[in-house]
Amino acid sequence: VSPQTDFEKAAKDMRKLKTRPDDEELKEPYGLYKQSVIGDVVTECPGLLNLKGKAKWEAWNLNGLSKADAMSACISKAKELIEKYGI
Repeated sequence: VSPQTDFEKAAKDMRKLKTRPDDEELKEPYGLYKQSVIGDVVTECPGLLNLKGKAKWEAWNLNGLSKADAMSACISKAKELIEKYGI
């Protein structure tokens, strides 16, 4: 099984969690997912009034982390949350 296959399965399984993790728990896997798929953040940080957008941007601001390393870390984080919340 390839890392890409594991990554895709982890992303699908995260959407099936029995209980939705809180926003704080979701920031890390969100940032790792975006880094895995897109790479370094390419947009400017949203303004102070856009709290949700700013939090998402900060979670994704992992510049320099390779897509492969981000993918591996995302799979690990997804497994932790799946173990904690079940699917």
